[in-house]
Amino acid sequence: MSAPFNRRRFIAAGTAAAAAPFLPCSTSAQAAWPSRQIRMICSYPAGGQTDLLARAFGEFIARQVGQTVVIENKAGASGSIGAAEVARAEPDGHTILCSISTTYVMNRVMMKNPGYDMDRDLTLVSVIPGAGLLLVASPKSGVSTLDEFVAFARKSGKVNFGTYSAGSAPHMTINELNRQYGLSIEPIHYRGEAPMWTGLLEGTLDVAMGSYTAAQPVLQSNRGIVFAVHSKKVDAIPHIRTLPEQGATSKFFTISGFSGWALPKATPQPIVDRLAGLCVAANNDPKVKEVLSTFVLEPALGFKESNALYQRELPVWIETGQALGLPPA
Repeated sequence: MSAPFNRRRFIAAGTAAAAAPFLPCSTSAQAAWPSRQIRMICSYPAGGQTDLLARAFGEFIARQVGQTVVIENKAGASGSIGAAEVARAEPDGHTILCSISTTYVMNRVMMKNPGYDMDRDLTLVSVIPGAGLLLVASPKSGVSTLDEFVAFARKSGKVNFGTYSAGSAPHMTINELNRQYGLSIEPIHYRGEAPMWTGLLEGTLDVAMGSYTAAQPVLQSNRGIVFAVHSKKVDAIPHIRTLPEQGATSKFFTISGFSGWALPKATPQPIVDRLAGLCVAANNDPKVKEVLSTFVLEPALGFKESNALYQRELPVWIETGQALGLPPA
């Protein structure tokens, strides 16, 4: 072996040893990983929440293991392009998927052939529970509570309710509210949150639903009033009650979705455990904490906790998604 290679291995071993108190117990499989550069495939575009999470966690992991972590954005088809590439990769821990619950759960409902089977081809490693999504009404609607929104929808007969895509959480929220309250709200689908919130800013929409961070231009300009949060309170606006707290009964309003990491299915469990441990340890990293705070997200969970959340939310996502009645694309 060449001298530079030996030095690199020595640095990697020292870094891993320094991180040992925060990680699962060492095994031979863990010690062998990683042996080269790691590819972290982010299945959504650069600059968004998923991409920024991938980069912050990727930088932390690189420092701990002494190998470069390269972020590759493979966006498209609701994350299925990136997920399918990871599913086909060697199960040695050197190709990691960073994506969201749409990719891990909903694509099986919304697509005939996403190119991968989550349960057969991928192992969920660590997830970050989603933040509460805001329901925001135009001031002209006079809406400040769920009851007032229901009354407004019944009186007006037509409500322009924006979503950031067909099959999204806002789309399913509309469907569940229609079912409970006998409404006939028609969703207006946009290609992402930014154009949806622009629609509310410009007065095209009566209501929109999305993340606290992306809604800030609307809220700061007083062009929107938050009247409910989907499933969990948002620390920055603790006085805003959730949909269940205001009487909405759908099981969908008890789940929040997630972002997180997955590996090819046959990846040895010691490597899965080590990566999960690194994700949890990253919660204390200043840059990771900054990204989590920016998007009002909770810390990353360990392997067992992540998969327990996945199993709890999976049937609710599938049942609610199927209730939309959309034919798989």
